[in-house]
Amino acid sequence: MSCGKIFKFHNDLDTDQIIASQYLLLPTIDEMKGHTFESLDPQFPQKVRPGDFVVGGENFGCGSSREQAPSVLKALGVQAIVAKSFARIFYRNAINIGLPVIVCKELPDAVNTGDEMELSMEEGVARANGRTFSCTRLPAYMQQILNQGGLIASLNQEEA
Repeated sequence: MSCGKIFKFHNDLDTDQIIASQYLLLPTIDEMKGHTFESLDPQFPQKVRPGDFVVGGENFGCGSSREQAPSVLKALGVQAIVAKSFARIFYRNAINIGLPVIVCKELPDAVNTGDEMELSMEEGVARANGRTFSCTRLPAYMQQILNQGGLIASLNQEEA
């Protein structure tokens, strides 16, 4: 069970709101991460701490398929994204880079930015504000991919 602070965002949060297209010209994720959620919360990169959580509503990560969107969140130390649902390409990109994306239908409506949350991906539960929420448990093979740092890292380990 891991614990962190929640940063909550709205339904239909698109990848351009996570990292705006003009910052994709920067040469590294490390340089891009300081602009994460700039249009919604310009102080987000300074406030978020390793182990914190991003919580969203329906269709989190919709819009373009930019892999930099989950990458900047991971680079800032976000432990996992918990949402009611995810855009398919964002979900795949997040798993590919080793950022856990967890579907939890009831939690987003019961929490706010600043609340503390505990998450057990193995058990498929999240706890916040004195309540326990059922979340999607990732299949063992997906959990292994995440534990190894993403799909490419996992494939590289298999070849070694």
